[in-house]
Amino acid sequence: MPSRSLPEAIRRGLTFWRRSIQARVVVSTMLLSALVVSVVGWFLLQQTRDGLVDSRVERVVAEARNETADARARLATVPGTDDEASLQLQQLVDPIITRGQSRGFSVVLNGPIGSAPTDLAGSGPRYSAGLDLRSVPEDLVRQLDSGDSMAWVFSKIRYLPDSGRADTPGIVVGSRIQLPADGEFYTIYYLYPMQQEAETLGLVTRALLTAGALLLVLVAGLAWLVTRQVVTPIRMARRVAERLAAGELEDRMRVRGDDDIARLATSFNQMASSLQRQIRQLEELSRVQRRFTSDVSHELRTPLTTVRMAGDVLHDAREDFDPATARAAELLQTELDRFEGLLTDLLEISRFDAGAAALDADDVNLIDIAHRIVDMTRPLAEQRNTTVTVRALSEPVLAEADTRRVERILRNLVSNAIDHAESRGIVILVNGDDHAAAVAVRDHGVGLAAGEAALVFNRFWRADPARARTSGGTGLGLAISLEDTHLHGGWLQAWGQPGRGSQFRLTLPRRAGGILRHSPLPLVPEDAEELA
Repeated sequence: MPSRSLPEAIRRGLTFWRRSIQARVVVSTMLLSALVVSVVGWFLLQQTRDGLVDSRVERVVAEARNETADARARLATVPGTDDEASLQLQQLVDPIITRGQSRGFSVVLNGPIGSAPTDLAGSGPRYSAGLDLRSVPEDLVRQLDSGDSMAWVFSKIRYLPDSGRADTPGIVVGSRIQLPADGEFYTIYYLYPMQQEAETLGLVTRALLTAGALLLVLVAGLAWLVTRQVVTPIRMARRVAERLAAGELEDRMRVRGDDDIARLATSFNQMASSLQRQIRQLEELSRVQRRFTSDVSHELRTPLTTVRMAGDVLHDAREDFDPATARAAELLQTELDRFEGLLTDLLEISRFDAGAAALDADDVNLIDIAHRIVDMTRPLAEQRNTTVTVRALSEPVLAEADTRRVERILRNLVSNAIDHAESRGIVILVNGDDHAAAVAVRDHGVGLAAGEAALVFNRFWRADPARARTSGGTGLGLAISLEDTHLHGGWLQAWGQPGRGSQFRLTLPRRAGGILRHSPLPLVPEDAEELA
């Protein structure tokens, strides 16, 4: 369970990050502020450390120089015989060690020059109590042995375990001094701990960290407050826009103040009002158009019936007429058929526009419907010197659909294919699976140019306006087929290339109300992919 909850939490966090401008602005501001604070803090710490170290070095070097000068002065007052060498060493070291105990530094006397750092000359104490002689770096010893009169280095000052003192960083200053009694050179090492400077630097570091943390919190709060003032109206505009898209055209944004956000809200409300007026006008115009189409279609029914009866009489008696009159009677009958089909299509379109179209769904086998359409369109196919065949890729191909509407869709697709097949064969492909059923009508005629696949379902659209409708179509067949498909919750799609023909694919859900996610048939035919 925890392994599942972690990815879910990450997914929700990423979703929140993508959707929240406020979160991205606040986090980005904090990261940039943290970077700036870190750089500034590091620079200040470096300056503080360098200042403390430089000041400490100057003080300890000056103090060591003074101690050495004072030691030389004391040695000048002590007799310079060989028997007095031990007394001179005592006069040299003891006062410095005593002052070091009160001033916080340690002392090591090494010599004569050439002895090891731990080989102290003479008798008695020659270094401060508790000090570990390893605190004196060997590099400093060699430097002074080589002839330098004074030198200093940074080192770690170590203490013996029983001294009760912790090791600490410090400065070791070495100075050469000549003992008058024996004329030998000795080195005095002054070891100054930097514990106080370390504590000061730690205090400054903690102060900078605290100030930086408080500054980051302050910056985050300011960024959150500023972005909230900007994002809140944007979120309100989004909610109002969603409600407007849902049809709540009366909703508006609340306007407060006279700033840019308020002006944006005012402009948004003006845009919403303008859209509302235009939508109302379009709705009214659409209603008038639907009413006009319906009224005209119904009003033309009566005179069309009368003209139809007269045309039937003339058509039946055409053999008694002269050739010109007989041909006119045939043309009149053909155009009456087309006019009647146009009125029927207009009435059907008006039902779709008015939302009055209803679905009478039942379980149907699309293979049977395809064969019926082949039989219905065979005379037209023979007239155009083409053939229509059915190729079922699986049997049966069942779907819960309106038989009358599916037959009308396929009849329109096949008739359209016959019109554009240029006497080449037409194939109806049928296939289905557990979720969808599909029928594709493939022809090898003139095809469709780029962009025409999206226009072919428009009302009264023709790729070539000069091309005649040999099947007697009204220009509304594919538009009605698309509406019938949408009524089923299906897809009606077209593919075509100039000179390679076209393919129209109808995809329906197996159950009424189902959601389509794929089609059992490809939109681009396999033979077209092989040619490509």
